Amino acid sequence: MKVLYVARRSLVFMILVFVFTIRFSNAHGQEPTDSEASHRPTTSQWPTIRGPMLDGHSLENGIAENWPPEGPPVLWTRELGQGYSAFIAWKDCVATQTQNLGGQYVVCMFADSGKTKWQYRYDWPYDPAGVYPGPRSTPTYDDGFVYFTSPSGMIGCLNAELGNLVWSVELEETFRVKVPGFGYACSPIVLGEKIILPVGARDASLVALDKRNGSIKWRAVSPPSINHSSKSQTSESQASYCSVYPISFQGRPCVVCYLQNALVCHDSETGVFLWQTNLSSGYDEHSAWPIYQEPYLWISGAFQRGSELLEITGDTGQPIRTVRQSKLMSNDIFSSVLYDGALFGFDLHEAQAKTHRTSRGIFRCIDFRTGQELWSVGNGRMQRNTGNGSGDTGFPSSSESLDNIVGHATVLIAEGKLILMNDLGELILARASRERYEELSRTALLGGEICWTQPAISRLRLFVRNHSRAVCVYLGEPESLALHLKEKSISASKIPQSKYRDIASVVLGIEPEYLFDLPSTEWLWRWYWVSLVGIFGGMGILALIINLVLSMAKPATVAMNHTVPVFWVLSYAGGALGTTFLSSWMEEFFFTWHICLYVAWQVAISNMSERSTKRSVKQRVQSAAAAIFLLLTCSIYFLLCRRLSLVFEWVFLCGFLAALPFNLAAKHMWPNNRWRIVWQAVLTAFGFSAFYWSSAAILILRH
Repeated sequence: MKVLYVARRSLVFMILVFVFTIRFSNAHGQEPTDSEASHRPTTSQWPTIRGPMLDGHSLENGIAENWPPEGPPVLWTRELGQGYSAFIAWKDCVATQTQNLGGQYVVCMFADSGKTKWQYRYDWPYDPAGVYPGPRSTPTYDDGFVYFTSPSGMIGCLNAELGNLVWSVELEETFRVKVPGFGYACSPIVLGEKIILPVGARDASLVALDKRNGSIKWRAVSPPSINHSSKSQTSESQASYCSVYPISFQGRPCVVCYLQNALVCHDSETGVFLWQTNLSSGYDEHSAWPIYQEPYLWISGAFQRGSELLEITGDTGQPIRTVRQSKLMSNDIFSSVLYDGALFGFDLHEAQAKTHRTSRGIFRCIDFRTGQELWSVGNGRMQRNTGNGSGDTGFPSSSESLDNIVGHATVLIAEGKLILMNDLGELILARASRERYEELSRTALLGGEICWTQPAISRLRLFVRNHSRAVCVYLGEPESLALHLKEKSISASKIPQSKYRDIASVVLGIEPEYLFDLPSTEWLWRWYWVSLVGIFGGMGILALIINLVLSMAKPATVAMNHTVPVFWVLSYAGGALGTTFLSSWMEEFFFTWHICLYVAWQVAISNMSERSTKRSVKQRVQSAAAAIFLLLTCSIYFLLCRRLSLVFEWVFLCGFLAALPFNLAAKHMWPNNRWRIVWQAVLTAFGFSAFYWSSAAILILRH
């Protein structure tokens, strides 16, 4: 019996060893089955801005073929705040960067509910009232840590479970460099034990930091780029707005990176410089990611630059060469994706993407190798008939079905489908086909404001946001949702959202092509003479005519009192409407809103009473009303300029003091002189000139 007992124990032991050996072999030496592959961490995680492989591809399975009429199920929505940072996802968490009036934050949420797990405040708000408010970059998750960068150039490491700061490095202080003009926008890219970032310093074009403590592992120096206009070399290559892109050439791990005027390649292990191709001279920006299929590298640029296909040769004399250049596919802030040998992306037809309206262009599919267009969607103008005859409104025209318009959209690929999020906040599901554009479903998710943030996909959930709200959508078959969730979902039609209104097409007759360029001297003089002679002079004549008409019915002494107030009312209206109508009439951008500021200032000065106990109630009310009118005008002016991306007009809020001596002289000199109205007109002209040119001087001197 004892022998039999020992034999049974030995047999059981051998069976257990055999099973363990088979399982261990499957885990370490064999390819996993389809079922096991679907549960690999890389399948359900979205650890960086462009997904598990930094190419915009999702490894998800089970994407629905279409959505119900009311849209896909919405798992949660929440208020979030300003920022262009996209979501990342790991385990049961998602994270992004955002800001409110209290500061900038990295926020970690539970993926199934959207509730905050932790948040870390790292800075004050960035440009909160500007054209591009909030964080630009997207954090990265790796091995229990969340890495992030700030617009001011700080890189930080947080514990992914608790949200506490592990380490941080200030790029400006450490490497003695200025961040790009629109703020640092490069996401941290983790390769092994290193975080690689573009810096653009004289002695550090790229840097690799130890991901555990932030110490410097290597600095890479790229050769100065060539100024094509003068064939001279610049002193240094500043960083741009796109993260480093890891590639492998002939088995060697490398990183490709945009600098301001060049595309450079370095060995990712050592930082050794490998090659460089010069792109431009002077100011330039690059936000769209390159696309790589060994040995070919495709790049695209803003400012209507088009695209270029490069071939990495590995030759010592010519390590990289241009295969073709094309005007097709100018990506700006939205990157294209490669699938089935074709590029899918939005070809921007403007110099810059617009924050105040949808950008104009065409969504295209082109062959990666040849550059031949396979199909396109849209007419480049993006119009919709709004019934007001305003022309270019940023919507599709009545002659085109909305279903045939994609618009300026981010692109993700999942299970042979295009997941598109356009800047009007519409989510579109389409077939990733080389033959034709085949739209499967469409729904409005984040209407009411321009949306520029790329979505993220994890566990069949799509996470997307704009400057005010975050939304989580279920992309699987709706009937399977009950198997994955405990809480009930809502339809996309129930999401609180407003209707987008393109006020730019109504308010601005003609837009300046480059909104961030300084007005030329010719423009400044043109605006000045139009304001002084055209509007002030024209309204002065009109006010005298109105006064003449009134004098026929009333005594001249009474009618004369109406001339000045009528003049200011007409001038205010002329300044408010002049930008719209003069620009449309002259087919060139004219700016006249500064006239409203000067009129409101003049009214406030005219009604300003000296401190005295003898002031009547009427005088006090008039003085207070004039001050409130000035404040309202300044506020509306500033907010409207920001809403329409007219970022250089803030300077006209600085010219009031220069006009003050002339305003006071007009108020107090020659009070009873018969030529008083003439002196007031002359002093008004001098006061406006001082106001206008002092503001212009501030603009010119600052830049």
